[in-house]
Amino acid sequence: MTDTLDVPVAGGSLRVTTWAGSGPPVLAIHGITSSSWAWPFLASELDRPLVAPDLRGRGRSNTLPGPYGLAAHAADCAAVVEAVSDEPVVVVGHSMGGFVATVLAATRPDLVRSLVLVDGGLPFAAADEAATLTGLKPIVQRLQTSYTREEYRAWFRDHPAFTRDYSPEVEAYADYDLPDDPGRPSVVPEVVEVDQLDLLRSAAFADALERQTHPRLFLHAARGFADDPPGLYPQPTVDAYALRWPDLGVRPVPDVNHYTIVLSRRGAAAVAQAVVDLG
Repeated sequence: MTDTLDVPVAGGSLRVTTWAGSGPPVLAIHGITSSSWAWPFLASELDRPLVAPDLRGRGRSNTLPGPYGLAAHAADCAAVVEAVSDEPVVVVGHSMGGFVATVLAATRPDLVRSLVLVDGGLPFAAADEAATLTGLKPIVQRLQTSYTREEYRAWFRDHPAFTRDYSPEVEAYADYDLPDDPGRPSVVPEVVEVDQLDLLRSAAFADALERQTHPRLFLHAARGFADDPPGLYPQPTVDAYALRWPDLGVRPVPDVNHYTIVLSRRGAAAVAQAVVDLG
């Protein structure tokens, strides 16, 4: 069962989805075109409360004004932690959420216990940037298109990433992202474009990356947006980062892609284990 709360932030309220549990909460930050409903599998694998915001410009937070970018999202997430916990929390960040988590940990270290970076939160090597931007193009096209409810479900059902993993949870994720039938997805395309550039150029992230003091674990999917190798982070890139930052734990997650590392039970089980190990 889920519940919701609205957390005051600059310009309005941030919608947060919560799952009940016992013990200290876990903050889960979704990716660049996603929403809080990316986390049902993780919630079912944990026995702790899970707290997941719709980032500014997405889901039921899509009317919040700018500024956008990693620093703004980190400030919003800090407000969420302060609203739900009186102690530091484990922060899980998927894709862009890993970048937001990294900035949050550097700017508000008092709120963070440890970081689980799920196929995100490490810089893209210059050689990988073009492939990352190309992979995002069809996703942005989806956000600019109007769908009926069934058409939108079919988009996910037919997507290569979900060929083996279309499920009631993925369908609920799609339904949440399409508030009107027919209508366009809830994610604002212009916000995605701003955040996409900030992922690659953010001074706030570059600074935060060098000021990490919390335990952190990077979970790596070997396949990408379309279930294609080598994924967002080719293995040589991951290996180089492991050498660069000896404090960074690196853990491959087998048999998942960039989506199903969170939107499948086997992927979420690996994320949950990382939370247990760090928290």
